[in-house]
Amino acid sequence: MDEIIHKLFGEGKELNALQMGDRAFVMFFITLFLIRVAGMRAFGQKSAFDMIIVIMLGAILSRAVTGDSAFFPTAVAGSVLAIVHRLLALISVYNDTIGSIVKGNKTILFKNNKVVKKNMINCSVSYKDLEEEVRLILNETTMDNVEEIFMERSGKISIIKKRK
Repeated sequence: MDEIIHKLFGEGKELNALQMGDRAFVMFFITLFLIRVAGMRAFGQKSAFDMIIVIMLGAILSRAVTGDSAFFPTAVAGSVLAIVHRLLALISVYNDTIGSIVKGNKTILFKNNKVVKKNMINCSVSYKDLEEEVRLILNETTMDNVEEIFMERSGKISIIKKRK
């Protein structure tokens, strides 16, 4: 049995195309399982917290396919990442402090008809970026009907329209 597994999956960096293909096939299903463990928000929200799992899983699990790292320990490392991500996401549902640490907070960029320059610099957002979002979201060309603009935890810009 060990000989069959070795022939199918190889060992180390000296892998042939069939062995890498076999490893990729198995790793696809392991990755699919880990994505389910991590939760769909990791691929829908695109916050820094969620992007970490995407980048790290890709970087770590690809090593098992190419033979740069041992297959089983690499799968375990990916599992640990997915579980930590899921646990932190669940904890942050019930604990705002942890949620703020892990996911960040919204940042005000515009209020009382003025930009908050310090926050715009911290978020790397220009006034032209705000104008663009007003055009895209409110379908307006001026800030006249804008109450507030925020950089959300996800990195998206949200706009609160003035009440009439």
